[in-house]
This record gives sequence, C-alpha cells and structure tokens, in this order.
Amino acid sequence: MDRLTSMQIFVRVVEKGGFSAAAEEAGISPTMVGKHVRQLEEQLGVRLLNRTTRRQSLTEIGQLYFERCKLALLEIEAADASVKQMQLLPRGVLRVTAPATFGGQMLAAVIREYLERYPDVELDLSLNDRVVDLVEEGFEVGLRIGPLPDSSLVARPLQPYRALVCAAPDYLARHGTPQTPQQLLEHNCLSFVHGSRYNLWRFSSGGVQQEIEVHGNFRANNGLALRTAALQGIGIIMQPEALLCAEVAAGRLQRLLTDYELEHRPMHLVVASNRKMTPKLKSFIEFVLAHFGRDAAPFTAAA
Repeated sequence: MDRLTSMQIFVRVVEKGGFSAAAEEAGISPTMVGKHVRQLEEQLGVRLLNRTTRRQSLTEIGQLYFERCKLALLEIEAADASVKQMQLLPRGVLRVTAPATFGGQMLAAVIREYLERYPDVELDLSLNDRVVDLVEEGFEVGLRIGPLPDSSLVARPLQPYRALVCAAPDYLARHGTPQTPQQLLEHNCLSFVHGSRYNLWRFSSGGVQQEIEVHGNFRANNGLALRTAALQGIGIIMQPEALLCAEVAAGRLQRLLTDYELEHRPMHLVVASNRKMTPKLKSFIEFVLAHFGRDAAPFTAAA
C-alpha cells in the first residue's frame, strides 16, 4: 500500500472518529481502512490507536504522529497548489533567440512592457544572426528573418522587415547624391555580411526589379557597426528601418532613393511543433504578435 495514502486514511480516522466514517468519506470499505492503519503501525513498530469494540483513541505516540501527518499533508497540498498555480500564470525563465538588430533595437525597445505585465517571468534573450536550432540549443521561441525552409517549426507571420538606404550629409556633400540604384556603383556602399551574397541590394519601381552588386571598403556582420560607419561619413548604408529611422529624423542620416521600393524580407515567430504551450510562452507569443504582427502598427524607434 502507498505510504502517503495510508497517512491520509489515518488522519481521516482520527478526524471522523472511527473507521466506518473514514471509509465512507474515502469511498472504501472499513476493512481496507483497518489495513491502512495496521500497515502504518507495522512500518513504525508502534501502536497508533487503542481500539475497543465501541471506539478507538490515539495513543501518546499516535497523537504526535497524527499532528505531524496533518502538517505533512498540508505541505503536500500546498506544493500541489503551487504547481497548479504555476501552470496557470506566466512564470519562470523564457529563453528567446532573435536576430541581433531586430532583437537589440525593436524587441528590446518594448520588452519592459512585457516584464511589467508578467513580473514572474525572467526573459533570457540571445541575439544571433545565424539560424539557431531551437530544440538542440534549448530555446522556447525564436524570431526569424527571411524565407523559412520546410521544417518542424510552427511559424506565425509578422510584419515584413523593412529597410532604408541612407548616408550622412557629410558623405553626400563630398560624393554627391545617387538618384538611381545604378548610380550606387559609383559610391562606397557599406554591406552587411551574412552568407556569400552580402553585397546584392534589390530595388523595384513600376514593377521592374533591379539587383545591384554594390562595393565598398567597409563591411560588417553587425548593423550597429554599419550605422556608426555611416554616421562617420564613410559610405552609404542599407539597413532595417528600425535601426536608422531615429538618425534620419534627427538629420544625422539622409534617406536616399525614396522613389524606389526596397526588398522587404519576411519575418516570423517560430516555435518547435512539439513544444508545450506554457502560460509564459503563450503570453510572449501574444505580446510579440500585438507589437509586430501583421495587424500591428508599424514599429518606430524612439529618437
């Protein structure tokens, strides 16, 4: 017999004043109640109850054991309740992976609201521009930019990842302002290194698409580094709108080629298909969709 069950039955016998009443409450026979109590006594090597044909009473040791059993059962009940509560409310550590620029500029800019709404959640954000294996590396949710290959991931579409072409007024004063994508070939262009085709910039106008292979004397695998280089007047930059819009608004960078539409890359929130939808994960997904989903207002970085 289960030791914990026997302890529960013993407490019922004492509180109800007899085997029959305890049996009725537990939904078992009085004989089975007696077996549970005898098993406890055999395991402990002591008598817990003095029994007569009419009544039973606690021995001195039985009284002590009864009080300790009640405390133990209350602790177990509280432990069970805390687990159930955790299952209902967002809490615990949530591991998230996101591309460096989106995570550092856009997600980090709104995450205070999420943490204030769910104070029992600890957000562990890992910024990386490589494709992260969520299951292998232990992440519960990720954000991906670009087309998604076939996989076992469940994806939720977000707003397209929009880009701008900009340069510092100082650079344009020295080298002129390009009026067409083709004229970028005459300029020093600062490229984001990601894969082998880092220097291909795509534009469209009137349904006509162009792919320009730009060149320059500086490239990096980090958008912030490219933005700093552009602010220093080194060259022309194509980077996400969220990274550049505050600099454009302040006049430190000037937007270029506004008559042309740039390639906007798709963005998704992804979760492993076998990942359990815990309250913390569900709350984070809903939060991201509210801020960056297709129906959300376009994100604007603060100046």
